[in-house]
Amino acid sequence: MLPERDLAYLVDIRNAILKAQEYCAGITYDGFLGNELLQNAVIRMLTIIGEAATKLSTVAKQEVTGVAWEDITGMRNRLVHEYFRVNLAVIWETVQHDLPDLLSSIEHIVPGDR
Repeated sequence: MLPERDLAYLVDIRNAILKAQEYCAGITYDGFLGNELLQNAVIRMLTIIGEAATKLSTVAKQEVTGVAWEDITGMRNRLVHEYFRVNLAVIWETVQHDLPDLLSSIEHIVPGDR
């Protein structure tokens, strides 16, 4: 069993994933590109995911297999410190392809009712 602190960070990650997916539901890539408010909301959720990932213990990261934690925290660093170089195509691909995989990886630890 993971410490409560790690579980709380995993809940934050799950909730941010679900919000990013909700924000993009029914939206096309062109719609995403044309909506700065949506871009900012999604970037915020990705930042939360990355920040929570930086706080996870090594034990928690080992418990959640198959996740490239360094890529997640690297994206957070890019979004926060190099915000002027954000590639919206990468953001879109992350939401469409990477977030569902990440959610699947943590669901067995953080069920939806938490």
